Amino acid sequence: MKKNKGFSKIGVIVGVVVVAFIAVMTVLVIDGNNRATNFSNYDFNSIIEADEHNGEIGDHVKGSADAPVLIFEYADFQCPGCSSMNPYVNQAVEEMDGKLAVVYRNYLLSYHPNATAASSAAEAAGMQGYWKPYADMLFAHQDEWEDANSSERAEIFSEYFEKVSDGKGDLEKFKEDIASENVSKKINFDMGIGKRVGVEGTPAFFVDGELIDWSTKGGSITINGKTFSWDSGLTAEGFVTLLKDITSAKLGEPTSMDK
Repeated sequence: MKKNKGFSKIGVIVGVVVVAFIAVMTVLVIDGNNRATNFSNYDFNSIIEADEHNGEIGDHVKGSADAPVLIFEYADFQCPGCSSMNPYVNQAVEEMDGKLAVVYRNYLLSYHPNATAASSAAEAAGMQGYWKPYADMLFAHQDEWEDANSSERAEIFSEYFEKVSDGKGDLEKFKEDIASENVSKKINFDMGIGKRVGVEGTPAFFVDGELIDWSTKGGSITINGKTFSWDSGLTAEGFVTLLKDITSAKLGEPTSMDK
C-alpha cells in the first residue's frame, strides 16, 4: 500500500537537490562507462553474455534463450507503461511456447527517482537466480514503492526478495549486491546499448534492430514479405497478437492475417 508522507519545505528542497545530484552522477557514470566500453564488439540483436563490461551479468531472457525469435525490450521498472505491458509480454512468450523470447534490458528515465534502485534490486535478485519473479513483483506492485523514500524502499525491496525466494535467498547478500559495482556496470551497460539503438522512451521493443513503435503513433513492420500495420489505438491485447504474428512470420508460419 502506498504510504502518505508529509514533507517540510526544507525537506523538499533537500530531497530535490539529492535527486538532482544522483541524476547528474548517474549520467556521468553512464557516460564514463560508455567511453570505456567498445560497443562495436557487441551484436545488439543477439543475447549478450556476461563479461567484464556488464559486471559479469548477461542479458535477462523471458522464455527460452534458445528460442528462434528474439524481441528486445528496453524498460524502466518505474515506468507505468512498462508495468501495464509486462503481463502481456509474459503472455505472448508463454503462448508462443518456446518460439519467442523477450530479452530485457534496463533503460532508466531520468525523472523516475526510484528507477535506479529498482533496477539494482532486480539485478541483485538475479545474481541469486530470481530476476524474473523479482522483475514481475516490481512491475505488479509499482504503486507500493514508486514514491517511497530510501528507508521505506529498502524495506519493501527486501520484503519482495524474501517473497520471491520463498525465504531461501541470502538477504544480506542481496542487500550488498544492490550497491555493488557489478550491478552498476550492468545497468550502465544496458543504458549504453539503449542510447546506441535509439531508445527514446519506454517500453521500447525491437526486432531485427527495428523499433516496434506501438505506443503513441501508428506504425508498421514487414517480416518475410508480410506487412503488419497498426494505429495509435493498438490495445495491449493487440500488441500480444502483433508479437505472435511477428514470431510466426519470421518462422514462415501462418499469422492472424492468414486466418
